[in-house]
Amino acid sequence: MGAAGVLSLAGVLSLAGVLAGDSRVQTAGTPLPLDLGRTVPLGEDALSPGQGLDCREVRKHNSSEWCHFIQSNPDCQLEGGFLHYLEGVFCVFPPRLLPLAVTLYALWLLYLFIILGVTAEKFFCPNLSAISTNLKLSHNVAVFSLMSPLHGVTFLAFGNGAPDVFSAVVAFSDPRTAGLAIGAVFGAGVFVTTVVAGGIALVKPFTAASRPFLRDVIFYMLAVFLTFMVLYFGRITLGEALGYLGLYVFYVFTVVLCTWIHRRQRREGLAPAGPWEPEMLTDAEEPEPSGTNSGDYGEEYRPLLPSQETSLRIFTTALSPLDYRKWRRKPWYWRVFKVLKVPVELVLLLTVPVVDPDKDDLNWKRPLNCLHILTSPLLCILTLKSGTYGLYQIQGVFPVWGLITLVGSILAIITFITTSNEEPPKYHCVFAFLGFLASAMWINAAATELVNILRTLGIIFQLSNTVLGLTLLAWGNSIGGKGSAVPQCHPRGTHLLLASPKVSPSPSADTFSDLTMARQGYPRMAFSACFGGIIFNILVGVGLGCLLQMTSSQLVVKLEPDSLLVWILAGALGLSLVFSFVSVPAQCFQLGKAYGACLILYYLAFLCVALLTEFRVIHLSTM
Repeated sequence: MGAAGVLSLAGVLSLAGVLAGDSRVQTAGTPLPLDLGRTVPLGEDALSPGQGLDCREVRKHNSSEWCHFIQSNPDCQLEGGFLHYLEGVFCVFPPRLLPLAVTLYALWLLYLFIILGVTAEKFFCPNLSAISTNLKLSHNVAVFSLMSPLHGVTFLAFGNGAPDVFSAVVAFSDPRTAGLAIGAVFGAGVFVTTVVAGGIALVKPFTAASRPFLRDVIFYMLAVFLTFMVLYFGRITLGEALGYLGLYVFYVFTVVLCTWIHRRQRREGLAPAGPWEPEMLTDAEEPEPSGTNSGDYGEEYRPLLPSQETSLRIFTTALSPLDYRKWRRKPWYWRVFKVLKVPVELVLLLTVPVVDPDKDDLNWKRPLNCLHILTSPLLCILTLKSGTYGLYQIQGVFPVWGLITLVGSILAIITFITTSNEEPPKYHCVFAFLGFLASAMWINAAATELVNILRTLGIIFQLSNTVLGLTLLAWGNSIGGKGSAVPQCHPRGTHLLLASPKVSPSPSADTFSDLTMARQGYPRMAFSACFGGIIFNILVGVGLGCLLQMTSSQLVVKLEPDSLLVWILAGALGLSLVFSFVSVPAQCFQLGKAYGACLILYYLAFLCVALLTEFRVIHLSTM
């Protein structure tokens, strides 16, 4: 499957996300009224058509008028989502308990980031890897040589960047939150290319891979320049939106071509492997996985005699998100974090099937997978349009969710009768597509709530969406916290354990994962991920986010940066890339602690300037 095919798959998925996040459709038969003639201001929140009051003006009124202001002002109506955060904080909580409401919202914001991370790591990425394996992207050594880099910059980039891309698409779907998207895309870029890259150099000084670094930085600078021009002209046309996606396709082609040239030179003895460069394992070198569920102990807990488990035991075992042997070995802070994740993992296990090519049974759990035939479609229909489609009644009598329940129950019973516990059916790969769609709907639902709660916090504290995007949203999507040393998107067919940075195996902007890789002796791989992974986020996030807002009658999305902060953000990202582009070759690609310290100090200076600009300490003088 080519890169264009992967991008089209991402486009279809993102389109489903936009549909799920837009609550303006009231019935299943109503067309999407996407009015894109409206201007999308990025520095300030947009005003609803015909409404002159900004929702952030609510705090300037008497506290007794807050609730009426929120309920009567169209600008205070949040698009999509299941919870009405503004009414909750201004109508449910009394004014004296506003700090409590803000605290609860902040905790819920952190938990939404956990939901995004768990869903992407344990459900979205494994199903994405299973799909790529079933599509035979790499099933032998010859195909593996060229397809593994393509795998890293398409499927794996999409898996690791799913929360960022979904957040951008959801934010672009509403003119009032478009600043969140630009702020998050640029803010994450500045954070990753300074704090994360600098942290890697501080943790483990190393020699950077020259050609991959220059390639990724040049492409990223092109992407930033393209976005800067879009902001300068105040609009993005259909051709420019397609240009974002086309540039990423060209980047994929360049990665594959460079990898092919490098490996040919190595076979001819012209390009020996450099220091700190882990080698990629082939099918012959890779040990076969045991296919057991024995956790970290492997053969020690394998039963001596084969035994057949009952369906009830398989069901209860598959639903357990805890490995008790692993629980005893882990430190207390890991246990606390695991307790927070258990409710999320339990709900996801009930609604999202996972096909794991690394297991002999492909993670076939007959009773649970049969339940997924019912719960996954039900989840999709109830999260689509925030439940609008699911609650729609056919002919005013029978609800759609009832029809889905009836059909799903019949299919689940047929599947349970015609399959066995020991061997997965031939159509088991269908569950990977079902799990892929279900996990995507979960990510989209969490991203929608995330955008809405960030806008609510911006209204409470009278902050622009841009500063919220470059701080909270960018930090949440970049810091990560999955607790894994290596990115989890790795298909069995490619054996991407610790691949060479030359092929960008798993572009990731996960700070914890990158720093952990650096401590384990793989700083080049982590450093390459800093610049290679976020290329996908900016090109696909902005490109798709604007493309999906266009209609046949309106092929232009207006983007007008009304705030100086947007230009400071764009300039800071461009300057950080130019600094690395010049200083890294000047050091002969020998990156030490001085380079890392400079990058971190640069980010702190940028953050101070951004906050001073937000609070009008730094501003342009008006004539």
